Amino acid sequence: MKLQVPFLQLPLAIDADALAAEVLAIDESSWRPHPNGLPGNSALTLITTDGIAESDKVYGPMRPTPHLKRCPYLMQVLASVGATWGRTRLMRLSGQAEVKLHVDINYYWRERVRVHVPIVTQPTVRFTCGDAEINMAAGECWIFDTWRQHRVVNDAERPRIHLVADTVGGDGFWEKVMGGRPAGRDLPGWKPKPVVPVPGHFPELDYESVNAPVVMTPWEMREHIGFILGEAQPHPQLSIVHQILLRLSRRWHALWSCYGEAEAGWPRYRALLDEAAAELRVNAAGMPLKNGMGFNQAISSCVIDVALESRRPQARATQ
Repeated sequence: MKLQVPFLQLPLAIDADALAAEVLAIDESSWRPHPNGLPGNSALTLITTDGIAESDKVYGPMRPTPHLKRCPYLMQVLASVGATWGRTRLMRLSGQAEVKLHVDINYYWRERVRVHVPIVTQPTVRFTCGDAEINMAAGECWIFDTWRQHRVVNDAERPRIHLVADTVGGDGFWEKVMGGRPAGRDLPGWKPKPVVPVPGHFPELDYESVNAPVVMTPWEMREHIGFILGEAQPHPQLSIVHQILLRLSRRWHALWSCYGEAEAGWPRYRALLDEAAAELRVNAAGMPLKNGMGFNQAISSCVIDVALESRRPQARATQ
């Protein structure tokens, strides 16, 4: 999700030692390599599609894996944030490794905030987002702007382990965001609230059950189109691309009024998307966004490739 600041610290103080005790007790065989095979990057799944520990999918009902069900304090930390939880993992970065510069441009992350809680780390680990760079200390709780280019470098010998959780938010979560502290800013009286471990307590958590449309509503489509057009750099083809997408959204609305999500309308929805995709490949080629990504990649990831479930690739996490 795009935020107003690169980094925001939430007012929570986590017992990193208690978290580390739970995490380090999990068998090494449970850790999985990065979906793209990035060197030094591994993960342990906590909340996945249908609770399947081996799943890297980002669409479908999100449920706890057996790993999370055995970690009461991890569940308490998630409960303290006050959110509905989507894909959640422990992310491990080996010593002398990095997460290379990238943007989380997939539809799933367009409207989700990524929460980071460092569990095992060291002061030399650097997290860069846009023009800002910080060290997230053990036990702190952070969110950051995933729409900006970001990277992580661990130049130490020890691995770095973070709890990394994706969420659309919740009542308690947005209150904490309002009370958060931007990186580098000193707020008088600001003090995070301790999350004290309660042995044996497994709190109930809210999990995503719906996270991708069968057929995208015209209102959601217009919102994504408007956002991505607003993120485009000036370009000679921009007005033509604007007209292509305006025509798509108007025709989509007409079909939605006729069919809604009914399967009878899927072939006509598909035809609209195929036509728009072909026009954009020609007219939006080489158009950049303000964050350095390509316009076609963004509009495909957030609209063209996801607006119709039967046309959507089986999305696998790549971040």
